[in-house]
Amino acid sequence: MRRLSPVAVVALLVILAWAVAAILAPLIAPFPPGRIVTRDTLADISARFPLGSDYLGRDMLSRVLHGARYTMGIALVSTTLACLMGVTLGLTAAARGGWFDMTASRILDAMISVPSLLAALVVVSSLGSSIPVLIGAAAVIYTPGAYRLSRAVAVNIAAMDFVTVARARGEGTLYIIAAEILPNMILPVLTDFGLRFVFVVLLLTGMSFLGLGIQPPAADWGTLVRENIEGLSYGAPAVIMPALAIATLTISVNALIDRIPGAGQGDSR
Repeated sequence: MRRLSPVAVVALLVILAWAVAAILAPLIAPFPPGRIVTRDTLADISARFPLGSDYLGRDMLSRVLHGARYTMGIALVSTTLACLMGVTLGLTAAARGGWFDMTASRILDAMISVPSLLAALVVVSSLGSSIPVLIGAAAVIYTPGAYRLSRAVAVNIAAMDFVTVARARGEGTLYIIAAEILPNMILPVLTDFGLRFVFVVLLLTGMSFLGLGIQPPAADWGTLVRENIEGLSYGAPAVIMPALAIATLTISVNALIDRIPGAGQGDSR
């Protein structure tokens, strides 16, 4: 923490604030997210409704807080699965090489050539829109990027002398991966995890904005923007506040990653 710049500290605090809001949303939200509490639809900010009301007269503060649970929760699970699969395959390919490396690289290179939004639209259109489908689709879509980064880093580490010595001692592939390669690539992997989290948030909110993400009565931030988009011409906070929530989260994650001492850049795909 002492090595972080002031911008990184502010970004970290914003991320933690959203995380706490998502976890404690049922306790701190002033109203149930689906309850109509006023007849004044798309209302401006007031003492009773700090973020205004939506197109049905529901409290936007309550809906934004509960929406954080879906946006951040699904993105976190999807990113974790993508990085676990990508890093596992990348480490195995770097340590074993040969046919496994070639086969995995060619398959995942083919997958990464498909635009992420197009792939997600095809999966959701085929299987339907549900939370498990969204999580699985996002995890599979971003596994190739995690694989490419982890393999590139692991190949460089695998060529170093201490790994060669471990192989000469007769150590197995699992030991070389767990004890020699993985501990020396933690920081790039964590950096890539943060970047991939941003990509998943933007993908999921984009899907929700198109009506193929989280389905009513549940709502993430992208859904909140789509539901109230007609109020944009009136300057309604119901549109602006969810968009600001997406912006503050993604910008804060990027700002924190950019200012982590010694962190490299992950795969942009």
